[in-house]
Amino acid sequence: QVQVVESGGGLGHLGGSLNLSCEASGIIFRSSSMAWHRQAPGKQRELVAGISSGGSTNYLDSVKGRFTISRDNAKNTVYLQMNSLKPEDTAVYYCNARSHPGTMLARDYWGQGTQVTVSS
Repeated sequence: QVQVVESGGGLGHLGGSLNLSCEASGIIFRSSSMAWHRQAPGKQRELVAGISSGGSTNYLDSVKGRFTISRDNAKNTVYLQMNSLKPEDTAVYYCNARSHPGTMLARDYWGQGTQVTVSS
């Protein structure tokens, strides 16, 4: 059974930092791509940052230079370090794991989401 479990989040302050963690089990983590998405009230879910199995990263333009995604294959965990927080970063953040990326067997798994609220 695949499980994707986020932790971290909570209340952050303008200009402050928060760190999110996501542990995925039941998949071959080292060969899976991982990503963080977010959804603010009344808005569509958007991709915030992604990291491939090889470590290549991509970011939403509005978080470039502020957020950093990383992974620890030994711990089956992906992280999102969020610095210089802005009120517009307020959203529910979801961890996504994609097994067998780039193949016909690719499948997405999602965490339950963790709330991030940035106060000004």
